Amino acid sequence: MDLGLKGKWALVGGASKGLGLGCATALAAEGVHVVMVARGAQALEEAAARLSSQYGVKALAVAADITTEAGREAVFSHAEGPGRDFDIVVTNAGGPPPGNFRDWDREAWIKALDANMLTPVALIQATIDGMLARGFGRIVNITSSSVKAPIDILGLSNGARSGLTGFVAGVARNPEIAAKGVTINNLLPGRFDTDRLATTLSKTAQQHNVSTDEARKIVGKTIPVGRLGDPAEFGQVCAFLCSRQAAYMTGQNILLDGGAYPGTY
Repeated sequence: MDLGLKGKWALVGGASKGLGLGCATALAAEGVHVVMVARGAQALEEAAARLSSQYGVKALAVAADITTEAGREAVFSHAEGPGRDFDIVVTNAGGPPPGNFRDWDREAWIKALDANMLTPVALIQATIDGMLARGFGRIVNITSSSVKAPIDILGLSNGARSGLTGFVAGVARNPEIAAKGVTINNLLPGRFDTDRLATTLSKTAQQHNVSTDEARKIVGKTIPVGRLGDPAEFGQVCAFLCSRQAAYMTGQNILLDGGAYPGTY
């Protein structure tokens, strides 16, 4: 299927590895030029070079903290990039640490809100008018399955990401946006085989006195499909949401968790 994206420009956060890299890879495979942002320069530059070589697109690495104004300005001022004229924006920033809600002070909350709510909002503000003027735009926010089923030790993430979800629910349905070819959707990942999950797997391995690979199988058995998710398949769903075929889908929360959420709705 031709997703109708060849030649367009995408901004992808957290793109050096994991889910962000999965999204950047799937878009590059469709002929999309990608500006890849992450804090780790070496892994990011290697990933960008690989995508450029493999798919023949421009893959630009911007080693910056996208959650800061300086980081966002570095993206928009990149000499080879499109400025603010992105056709696709995939927002993605690492989640805040787990813990007990009694221990989180104002600084911890502000940091969580900056990364997981206010940064996506700022990126939407900076790019959406150009999308509207061109009559095409796709914004995909990588949030978390905890938006659907909150996790008690991830209260910072639950709160910040739920705030973003509420914001998107209103903005995406604004006729001045939705009727002009611009969609905004959220992707809610469950347990994917990424570095972020590695810490959890390590703890599981210690608890059960098994190897990390065995721990991966143990965790996988708790998921109806019987395995952890692959970042590549996450990226492919992201690419579809960015496609011309998905033009009638906006304001949605797409849960990718292998069936782990037990609810009917």
